[in-house]
Amino acid sequence: MIRDINFIVFKLLLAKSRLKSITIDIDSSVVNVEVQQEGAVKGYNPKKPGNKCYNIQFAFCDELKAYITGFVRSGNTYTANGDAELIKEIVTQIKTDDLEILFRMDSGYFDDAIIEAIESSGCQYLIKGKEYPTLASQVSAPTISFIKCEEGREITELVTKLDTWDKDRRFVVSHVLKPEKDRAQLSFLESNDFEYFYFVTHTEMASEKVVVAFEKRGNAENYIKEAKYDMAVGHLLLKSFWANEAIFQMMMLAHNLFLLFKLDFLGSSEIRQQIKTFRLKYVFLAGKIIRTARYVVMKLPAKYTFRDVNEKCMA
Repeated sequence: MIRDINFIVFKLLLAKSRLKSITIDIDSSVVNVEVQQEGAVKGYNPKKPGNKCYNIQFAFCDELKAYITGFVRSGNTYTANGDAELIKEIVTQIKTDDLEILFRMDSGYFDDAIIEAIESSGCQYLIKGKEYPTLASQVSAPTISFIKCEEGREITELVTKLDTWDKDRRFVVSHVLKPEKDRAQLSFLESNDFEYFYFVTHTEMASEKVVVAFEKRGNAENYIKEAKYDMAVGHLLLKSFWANEAIFQMMMLAHNLFLLFKLDFLGSSEIRQQIKTFRLKYVFLAGKIIRTARYVVMKLPAKYTFRDVNEKCMA
């Protein structure tokens, strides 16, 4: 129910923005649990290895910094579990004929079922690949040549498929020179001085733009961090699994309502402003509450920088 409301609020944000193309970043994050809670089990927990945790799946719109959908999972759930269905749900809810969607994901989502789900929906994808032998052997072939680009990168392209795939797909491969200390040859065998990065996509972007576009995926990690620390998503304390899921959805609903408020009162120039920054600028104010017989008046400092915004919000 609350997930449906989140979709409604996101579509309202999308309508206000008038965007014709969006990038959807799908990523997961671990929430550590200190007490016994339903669904919390031992899993990948980098901050507190061995502790029980939840694994939360997020889908964010990068252009709006907005939460689209997601859900709480047990701590031992694999990154890509359930994501083909999640993608189909997102497409069903928000896809229109005049909206282009690009799904961008890390290597944990490098999965044929996920790619097939995106292709069949008429959307685009940019996913970081894994260095499987099939890819590594083709990239190292003598016939492959790399083109020099910015920031020390060299890029090439190939159209191929993995052994378990039914069709060929476009891969953009980037390699960069390893740091000198990592290039030291430690054996008599030929050493590899380069670190390789693989990206599978069916966009029409130029090779270098594919790599640059993927680097912006780091924004999603910042959105998740803000949700965990500013919206308290990192503290799911109720015993019931489904109660924690409901609390998570309400926290993210509050996040999107905050974005709606910013669009209406602050304008697009401050749409990416973090919640804690907003609090410092507009909430944590030195002032006085004056009560009279008929009115309650809030007096702000005469030199308050954002007085016009505050008055607009209060109007």
